[in-house]
Amino acid sequence: MRKTPPKTPSGGGIKLVAQNKKARFEYFIVDEMEAGVVLKGTEVKSLRLGKANLTDAYARIKNAEVWVHNVHISVYPFAYFDNHEPTRPRKLLLHAHEIRKLIGKTQKSGMTLVPLSIYFSRGKVKIKIALVRGKKTVDKRESIKKRDIMRDMEREKK
Repeated sequence: MRKTPPKTPSGGGIKLVAQNKKARFEYFIVDEMEAGVVLKGTEVKSLRLGKANLTDAYARIKNAEVWVHNVHISVYPFAYFDNHEPTRPRKLLLHAHEIRKLIGKTQKSGMTLVPLSIYFSRGKVKIKIALVRGKKTVDKRESIKKRDIMRDMEREKK
């Protein structure tokens, strides 16, 4: 009988694998949602090692399915054969009503879909995607000013 819990709980918790910090700077985030991902076994193993990059990733809707492009999941180093292609398009798993909502928003108002983070939730790989609108250069300068002010306030508190 084990008294201490296992180090990686399979029943709960969230383990962050990768985050797209650039997206929060480049876009106004209108709406966020969580989606499952269709992956191969070597991709999941590589994600468990933390080998993912979301820098230039985006999502598209094609034939009433959502596909994420340019998510770089590194090749699993211990696989002998049947390894995956690092930047292949991957299908996202969403409910039909969520896809219809995304189709309406992206076509009418000119918004795009951007993945914000990849993480494990209860042992399953999830991607948090956001419906975003692009920022202008003036807005980006404003974000930099706010960030600098917050940093100065934190320094003064210490």
